[in-house]
Amino acid sequence: MPQNRNIAIRIIGIGNLLLGDEGVGVHVIRHLLDHSNLPAGVDCLDGGTGSLVLLEPLQTAHRIILVDATLDGAPPGTLRRLVPKFSSDFPPSLAAHDIGLRDLLDSFYLLGDELPDVILFTVSIAEMQNMVTTLSPEVLAAVPLVAAMVLEEVGVVDRA
Repeated sequence: MPQNRNIAIRIIGIGNLLLGDEGVGVHVIRHLLDHSNLPAGVDCLDGGTGSLVLLEPLQTAHRIILVDATLDGAPPGTLRRLVPKFSSDFPPSLAAHDIGLRDLLDSFYLLGDELPDVILFTVSIAEMQNMVTTLSPEVLAAVPLVAAMVLEEVGVVDRA
């Protein structure tokens, strides 16, 4: 179990690219990598559908920024910034990785690890889509906005 936190900030996009809007977190990571100059010590990771595979990347960072979709009933493309402390603090999530994210946070407590600072950005989506690799117009429009929020969170001013 890694104890050395050698990454200052790790940005993790969660989602399944084969489920349309559900993959928005991964789209945000790709946007950040393609359009931003991230400073040393800031790492981006495609977290896919989450799960306990992300335990090690979380343990090796001082600060974590998660980006994920949520089915919360808000209009598609609605952005929220949350600071979850417990798994119950996560908003309604999606079947593709709901258990994974909650279990992941709970695992930190069970292992006795000190949690790094965790910030969660959510993008509201309208529905789960099967075998769709594109984003709806509302969620696509939210990608650069949430990317800018993430950059502000890490102290980078986006000049684009």
